[in-house]
Amino acid sequence: MKKFTLIDKAFLLKKTLLFGTLDLDILLAIADKLQEITFVDEETIFGVGEEAFRMFFIVQGQVDICDANHQHVTIIDRDEFFGDESMFNEKPRAYYAISKGHTSLLALSRTNLLTIISECPSVAMGFLQAYTSTTSFRPRKNGL
Repeated sequence: MKKFTLIDKAFLLKKTLLFGTLDLDILLAIADKLQEITFVDEETIFGVGEEAFRMFFIVQGQVDICDANHQHVTIIDRDEFFGDESMFNEKPRAYYAISKGHTSLLALSRTNLLTIISECPSVAMGFLQAYTSTTSFRPRKNGL
């Protein structure tokens, strides 16, 4: 598989809900902090209880998300991201991420993500928009 150039990575980020509104110069700075990782079919990317120190963007392939009992929950496709929910609360991973077919990912470390957010607050807004677009209701302790 070919190595991705900085511009390839930036354009991939531009396709994501998280970074889609950012200008190319900011995307290039973020792309420079991404690490390419590949997995073979059915390889565990991370599992329940592991420390969450990276989030991932899918370049090629798919990722099967499974609960703590290894039951299928959903499939994540190309141009989507995952692993971000544990980046801020510093809790261990609560699910398994397993590659489906040959899978290429771009990984962004927690340290680099926090640096990016401090330098470009609009990235934090991207996270909020991504979460609010996928979460229609947040349960509360009193049942409502």
